[in-house]
Amino acid sequence: MTRVVVTGATSGIGAATVRSYREAGHDVLAVARRKDRLAALAEETGAQVFAADVRDDTLSEKVADFEPSILVNNAGVGHGIDGLVGAAPHIIQEAIDINVSSLVKLTAATLPGMIKRRTGHIVNIGSIAGLHTAVSSLYGASKAAVHIFSQNLRNELVGTGLRVTEVCPGRVASGFYDAAKGDRERLDAMNTTGIRELDPKDIAAAILFATDAPAHVNVATLEILPTDQAIGGVKMKASDGTT
Repeated sequence: MTRVVVTGATSGIGAATVRSYREAGHDVLAVARRKDRLAALAEETGAQVFAADVRDDTLSEKVADFEPSILVNNAGVGHGIDGLVGAAPHIIQEAIDINVSSLVKLTAATLPGMIKRRTGHIVNIGSIAGLHTAVSSLYGASKAAVHIFSQNLRNELVGTGLRVTEVCPGRVASGFYDAAKGDRERLDAMNTTGIRELDPKDIAAAILFATDAPAHVNVATLEILPTDQAIGGVKMKASDGTT
């Protein structure tokens, strides 16, 4: 039975991923902050659970002791996705700590055991905002860090038998914008699209696709968008606001 750790496990992509791995018969450790939701998820799926903030360094020891073959670094926040203007210093720091630092620390904690066992898969949930220009300098920078971290880690691990996958979703129907910290009016405006967004189950299916691939196949980077979403284009506006 494969052992899987999923962070940010009680909502959205994380919860869908826990359900998918449990349905596939794997042993799952679901990590999140909210104890009530973790308890409900454990009752529903049979997953093991651990209540912790991913910024807590004691989590690294817990995850390493579980000896996972797959680590899904899903925990993240959307702070600053509405723009940098008005972002308080503690919000900026929280975005970097959760989206970048915690992900790197948890990965570092699992690697020695994976390398010793010569099997392991790191799955990092990035974003299209980390790959393409948007209006989200803070959030985009944090996810761009996830991208280059994934690319370089894959290079570091060549010859160990370990694999690294980065999954970069576009719009997903979840509580992402509700939980993000920033200008609430701007966030609420961004939260309304009128399109059919991705379901968290779509991303969970992509994660399982990558980790279920034969051992000699590394699905490196997955960019997943709703059919009604495309990225790119040129934006021009005069500084006096006339065009």
